[in-house]
Amino acid sequence: MKVLWLCNIMFPAFARHEGIEYTNREGWLSGSFDKIRARRKDGKCDIDLAVCFPVPEHDKWDKKEIDGIVFYSFHENLNTPEIYKPELETRFKEIIEDYNPDVVHIFGTEFPHSLAMIKAYDKPSQTLLGIQGLCCAIADEYMAELPEHVRKDATIRDKLKHDSLLEQQAKFRLRAGNEREMIKRVGHITGRTSFDRSAVLTINPDAKYHAMNETMREDFYEGEWREQEAVPHSIFLSQGDYPLKGFHFVLEALPKLMEKYPDTHVYVAGNSIIGAIDRKTVTIPNENGAQIRGSRYPLFMRISAYGKYLRFLIAKGRLKNNVTILGKLSAAQMKEQYLKASVFVCPSIVENSPNSVGEAMLLGVPIVAARTGGIPSMLDDGRDGILFEPGDVAGLTEAILQIWEERVITGVYSENARKHALMTHDADINYARLLEIYHALER
Repeated sequence: MKVLWLCNIMFPAFARHEGIEYTNREGWLSGSFDKIRARRKDGKCDIDLAVCFPVPEHDKWDKKEIDGIVFYSFHENLNTPEIYKPELETRFKEIIEDYNPDVVHIFGTEFPHSLAMIKAYDKPSQTLLGIQGLCCAIADEYMAELPEHVRKDATIRDKLKHDSLLEQQAKFRLRAGNEREMIKRVGHITGRTSFDRSAVLTINPDAKYHAMNETMREDFYEGEWREQEAVPHSIFLSQGDYPLKGFHFVLEALPKLMEKYPDTHVYVAGNSIIGAIDRKTVTIPNENGAQIRGSRYPLFMRISAYGKYLRFLIAKGRLKNNVTILGKLSAAQMKEQYLKASVFVCPSIVENSPNSVGEAMLLGVPIVAARTGGIPSMLDDGRDGILFEPGDVAGLTEAILQIWEERVITGVYSENARKHALMTHDADINYARLLEIYHALER
């Protein structure tokens, strides 16, 4: 059985083989890939796999084969994911003709190349669309309860890039339109939460929905959080560079937390959109080099309206010594930060099934998360951690304090979350389920 994957990043296994820098953003893809490749070598898997992914314009190769896996390239400007390029259909038809797949498995609806592949293949009964995030939900909730004046603000950077908050939301609305067309055009959809199931079946009630959990990155299946090894009153966020992720809610909660615990400290992974707030903004080297770099342009020329608002909250609350931006982290560095945190917080206004929550659960890190989207399908409130209403700063504050102050219960949450996640993200179970879905499409 021949299966063609369409991914939205350079595939990690290919990049490692070629010695190319790659992103960890969708590292969970490697879990299923490694299983298929290993079982094929042992003769225990009847799946022949090809993987198609975007490459930079200067990469001129079209097809490569490595260890029996075929890799195909295509060119797309990922910085403008709201713009559909019909010429991608031509490239995908070439790939389909060359590989002749029995099933096309598309990972994600966030980029227009997914719609181009669906059109090029034009076999709904043999097309499997995997839901990651949902652009339609993001577009509706994008402003994440920001004050009106912040929503309408536009800095020099925003004007030059045509990338104000209002323009960002408009771009997501365009992406949501492409997403709806994708969902309407396919016969099979994979998802993993009651939230995504309801959303996709509302758009296409005739589609066959296949529940399938994800396998996380290997690093997070080993190691376990221990209170005595964590930094007291430390909060870890996996991302905070756009409103949806809710960093501003944590900054609003921080002064109240500091009234009781002055040593409270927030650590945020990912790019800094607020510049260097003080020497606490750090540079962490990894295998690809230092991840926070200076700029030749002054901050007022490159800061976004959201970054400006975050700086305002930091200044207003006198928080500069209590916030550290960590930069982009490798999987190993992310794991280190999880284990050092006294609580992991997911304050997003909407999510489907954030991998960060799954990773934290696997490690047994105490979790406080917004009761939004698909998160309640991942984490049982009052058993695996604490959920609060999205945007409720008082509820967020209370939940964090409860984690810190009710240590026995927090220990129970930690143990329960780890056991739950080890079942949800069991690589063997998820691999078997993936093959089951593929063979259901083959029939």
